[in-house]
Amino acid sequence: MKKIINLGVIGSGFIVDTFLEAAAEFENLNLHTFYSRSESTAISFKDKYNFDKYSTCLEDMAKDENLDAIYIASPNAIHHDQAILFLQNKKHVLCEKAFASNYKEALNMINTAKENNVVIMEAMRITVTPNFKILKDNLHKIGEIRRCFASFCQYSSRYDKYKEGTILNAFKKELSNGALMDIGVYCLAPIINLFGPPNNIKSNTFLLSTGVDGQGSAILDYGTMDAVLIYSKIANSYIPSEIQGEKGSIIIDKMNNFENIKIVYRDGTVEDIGVKQHENNMYYEIEEFIKLVELSHSDAVYSSFNTLENTLNTMLTMDKIRQNLNIVFPADNK
Repeated sequence: MKKIINLGVIGSGFIVDTFLEAAAEFENLNLHTFYSRSESTAISFKDKYNFDKYSTCLEDMAKDENLDAIYIASPNAIHHDQAILFLQNKKHVLCEKAFASNYKEALNMINTAKENNVVIMEAMRITVTPNFKILKDNLHKIGEIRRCFASFCQYSSRYDKYKEGTILNAFKKELSNGALMDIGVYCLAPIINLFGPPNNIKSNTFLLSTGVDGQGSAILDYGTMDAVLIYSKIANSYIPSEIQGEKGSIIIDKMNNFENIKIVYRDGTVEDIGVKQHENNMYYEIEEFIKLVELSHSDAVYSSFNTLENTLNTMLTMDKIRQNLNIVFPADNK
């Protein structure tokens, strides 16, 4: 019989609802404590998803001996401090992307997890989906890779409020937000997973009045190939992403879910290589995290898909892109 994992959750954005809907499918995952600074919000989520209890005090929650693990989906700028608190109290941590505000914070989180012998994993859901794994297994079919083009542009539901003069969290610099951190990371993380960190970076952006990027682009130089990223929170795009090789190209319909992927060979032949995935693709990151927690008895086990190295390389590359564009978060100066 599998051990029940008592899970705590921090965050009340729409992504938490999606996460909790997927979490409900795992019989050995018990929703133990929901945290919010607002008691009314905490009670609302507790009742909606049948948590055992709620909390408005992170320190008390972290000291709960019955709590095994925590899912952090708070604003980017506070991922680090919240993760450190729970890691130091021997709790396993699944932390949303962007993993931290910068490389320095990410490294400290990972080192703290190792020092306390607990699991930490970035909740980058697309790189643990079946179709991403299939893409990696089929990459050799298109020969020498010459270019990767990754596009994710999604008009933010909060941008209209911004234009009206109301600045919501999505566009606040002090929360380490912006198009690169919230949207561009979906393009960057798979590229880092596939090809590693780049040799050089060129980047461009459109800055909003709050100092965060509304949209941006980057070219990552890998010597024999390059990777082109375009990302936006102020416009939509409907074009697919593509990995171009000398023998053919892999077409990815949407960079943020990898629902459909196919190979178009140089002679025009098309090979569909994707499989039908779970409707809620957060299912796979939860499945991976549970597996790690279950395996971590005497020594913590870390993901072979969402590796700690990939997380650090992604954060370091985002730091370099921001440095090129002079985007500085308050967290960078801590």
